[in-house]
Amino acid sequence: MSDPNDTLFGVYVHWPFCRAKCPYCDFNSHVRPQADAMAYAAALAREITYYGQLAPGRTVTSIFFGGGTPSLMPPAAVELVLGTIARQWAVSSTAEITLEANPTSVEADNFAGYASAGVNRLSLGIQALNDADLKLLGREHSATEALRALDIAQQTFARTSFDLIYARPDQTPEDWRKELEQALSLGTEHLSLYQLTIEPGTPFAARHKRGQLIVPEDETALELYDLTQSLCAAAGMPAYEISNHARPCAQSRHNLTYWRYGEYVGIGPGAHGRLRLSDGRHAMQAIRAPAPWLSAVRRDGHGIADDIVLAPEEEGEEFLLMGLRLSEGILLDRFTALSGLSLAPDTLRALQAEGLIAWDERGKRIAATGRGRQVLNALIATIAGSAERAEAA
Repeated sequence: MSDPNDTLFGVYVHWPFCRAKCPYCDFNSHVRPQADAMAYAAALAREITYYGQLAPGRTVTSIFFGGGTPSLMPPAAVELVLGTIARQWAVSSTAEITLEANPTSVEADNFAGYASAGVNRLSLGIQALNDADLKLLGREHSATEALRALDIAQQTFARTSFDLIYARPDQTPEDWRKELEQALSLGTEHLSLYQLTIEPGTPFAARHKRGQLIVPEDETALELYDLTQSLCAAAGMPAYEISNHARPCAQSRHNLTYWRYGEYVGIGPGAHGRLRLSDGRHAMQAIRAPAPWLSAVRRDGHGIADDIVLAPEEEGEEFLLMGLRLSEGILLDRFTALSGLSLAPDTLRALQAEGLIAWDERGKRIAATGRGRQVLNALIATIAGSAERAEAA
């Protein structure tokens, strides 16, 4: 029987430009307000065409415009990209097409144009619901603008989501409770709730090192995490992944393609992809800097910088890293099919006894428990370390 996850095929499109760089952000984003949008869109279209020839015959199940700030794209650029995708591959009639957006008024004005181009899901980067913390996070919108943009999005798109960052400086559990309760009252079907992390090389990292930015201690951060889980679950939006919460059937289908280890192509500067070709599963990454990427696409038809065929053991490790983020967990048989390895039952039983995993021995599925997800990296390392060569059937 074929694995239904083998039919997942996503297209990620990276728009690398922002109006300003947020001080906590380590994404591949660049402040370049004068970027020639249609020239970059044409390069995206050319790279899509290259991938269409490299990996023909797929059916696209999801498309995701990420960044950077994709809501700086003119709707005509989005339309060009979506049209090119549809010429290269069949696009499922139920395909989820998401665009990340900022809530500033100039970008919200484009929402109708994106919907007309084919976008059916909007993900808003709200990040906080009070102006003081928005300023601290370097966001250009106000809380009022954020709520107005969300209202417009909910009227324009079939599906909406928004992001919030918690464990911010001086944030107490009671502060977060009030803010999250407000967020849950706004009627969206999906929330991405991320704990603030201090990423190396960012302005926040420099301020943190100087003692000018104090984030909650581990104990408080854990309390905030637990509060997030309980409030969202009580509101009918349980975590289906460590940082993502959704109402029934409202999970991000594109992100599930990553976490369920489906195939996807990455279009644009710095984008990653995973494609199964005749010689195995390829891990691909594009040139990160926009100008060299653009030159390469114009010259070669693509901007691929790295293209590595993964060994089966590497596939298995990636599968664990992605799949155990999900509350549904992973099928052990699929791990074995990908890696040629099996996981030691004694290790799984020990982890189950510690309350770190749930193990359905009949269904041959394991999943990290709530406690296990709090120490997920260590848990995955232990599980992966138990892998041994599977016996031939």
